[in-house]
Amino acid sequence: MKKTEFGREGYLKSLVERKHNGLVKVVTGIRRCGKSYLLSTLFKRHLLESGVREDHIVEVNLEDKKSVPLRNPNLLYEHILKRIPKGKKWTYVFVDEIQLCRKIPAPGVSLKDVLPEDRDTAFITFYDILNELMKIPLVDVYVTGSNSRMLSKDIATNFRDRGFEIRLYPLTFAEYYKASGLEKAEAFDRYLVWGGMPLAVLEENDKERARYLKGLFEKVYLNDVRERNRLRSDHISECVLDELCSVVGSLTNPHKLVKALDSQGHVKTTDRTLKKYLDYFEDAFLFARADRYDVRGKRHLEYPKKYYATDVGLRNARLNFRQIDEAHLMENVIYNELVARGYGVDVGVVEIRRRNAAGENVLSHLEIDFVVNTGMRKVYVQSAFMVHDDDKRRQETASLRASGDFFRKIVVVSGSRMPVYDEDGIVYVGVIPFLLDPSILEGAGE
Repeated sequence: MKKTEFGREGYLKSLVERKHNGLVKVVTGIRRCGKSYLLSTLFKRHLLESGVREDHIVEVNLEDKKSVPLRNPNLLYEHILKRIPKGKKWTYVFVDEIQLCRKIPAPGVSLKDVLPEDRDTAFITFYDILNELMKIPLVDVYVTGSNSRMLSKDIATNFRDRGFEIRLYPLTFAEYYKASGLEKAEAFDRYLVWGGMPLAVLEENDKERARYLKGLFEKVYLNDVRERNRLRSDHISECVLDELCSVVGSLTNPHKLVKALDSQGHVKTTDRTLKKYLDYFEDAFLFARADRYDVRGKRHLEYPKKYYATDVGLRNARLNFRQIDEAHLMENVIYNELVARGYGVDVGVVEIRRRNAAGENVLSHLEIDFVVNTGMRKVYVQSAFMVHDDDKRRQETASLRASGDFFRKIVVVSGSRMPVYDEDGIVYVGVIPFLLDPSILEGAGE
């Protein structure tokens, strides 16, 4: 690695543009992806270089042992208030891993007198504290957090439309390549194996890299999921996690996963329990769910869905680097790239009728790997590791040709092939230029 700092320019720009906007800036993402570094190193440096005095930056890291008492929201509020200087200059408040701040009973409230539907009002939470801080003139509030259920999904409700989320991801391939000092092909090969967790990238050798990634699962992610959801059975969570890692990019549903776990002799569970575990791993940002979208019917379908690992290096480490399937990993990397660019991404389904061998009309479902929502338009992206002959090309593009519309259609193949078009206007491009040049997706400049 040729340098030891990642600029995360896009995320930093987003924070800078939202200074003093009256909203709580909530930086969310998987643990150890660089949220604290973005806030307390990059953004703090920006503030200091802009003339902000050090004593006008109040920092609390709730993950630190010394900050454990501040996980009480009242004590956290009092601590921050004491450190806000008097005067007519802005003070910037940073609170790291805000989800560790627990809820406490509100003074003078008896839970037995509170109706079930009003139970949340009987507690003081970090949401109340942040809302109070926003009322103080010349105070700009920034927090980080690693739980989507407590943050991303509740920002609008609990911050009363006064919160703005910035979702932080592990390093994209472009960020990794820029810092690696490697040739593009070698950088991509390594990225498929080791992913983009910043501290893993900075490790000196592959042995330490593997040790670090495996340790993240055991010492951080699994512990977080168990503690946060008060899980009694460690075995179930580990089995579900292993199965999810094995099926990234494949259509699945809770019932299918239950059957897989049972047939492999790992664990017996129910669809309902399995669904809870899927939610737990999504809430921890370990996996992202891609819903199915009927391209012709213009509607979302309930099941099956696809799950993608937030970082392929973490996924590979969990499986002890035994299932390095380049085609599936490339698809996962493409998905991560698209969501990191801020797009909504679905799995496309095209329903067509065909005649079978008996001459009967049967309904078939063709898949488009990614339906990318780019505002008013869509782009269809097919991940096809190799398209080595005409038969394979027809197979990979059948769903694109059957879509019945004129949205941009892209087939991403392995390697560094620059964009070319076929007679139907379908773009074929190598995964490396696709990941490095965002304009390829929307055809900017063509």
